[in-house]
Amino acid sequence: MMTDHVLMEIVGFSDSPCGPFPCDDTRTCELERCAPSENLEKAYFALQTEIAKEYGEKVEMKLTWLDEQVPDYIMQIVEEHQPPLPIILVNGKLAPIGRISLPLIREALNAELA
Repeated sequence: MMTDHVLMEIVGFSDSPCGPFPCDDTRTCELERCAPSENLEKAYFALQTEIAKEYGEKVEMKLTWLDEQVPDYIMQIVEEHQPPLPIILVNGKLAPIGRISLPLIREALNAELA
C-alpha cells in the first residue's frame, strides 16, 4: 500500500559497521560525509542529510540502538527473518538491504511512497 509519509528506522549496535563491505573510493552507497569511518552512527547521519534533501518531510528517520535492550518488535523480526545488521525498517516492515546504501534505501522508500 502506498503512502505519502514513511518512517524509516535503522537498527543496530552503537559500535556496528554501516554494512558488510569496506568503505572504499567507489562509494557505491553514495554517501561521502561518513567516509571512510564505516561507523553506523556516522552513516546514519550522512543518510539522514541526503534523505532530507531528496524527500523532505515525507520521510521520518529513527535510529534504534540494541546496546541496552532489544525492543519486542525487533526481537520478533530477528526471530522470523534473521536479518543482517544494520536492520532497515520501512513503516515497520523489514527492507532486505542489510547496509546503509542510499540507492537501495531510495528504492525501498520509492516503493512505499505514493
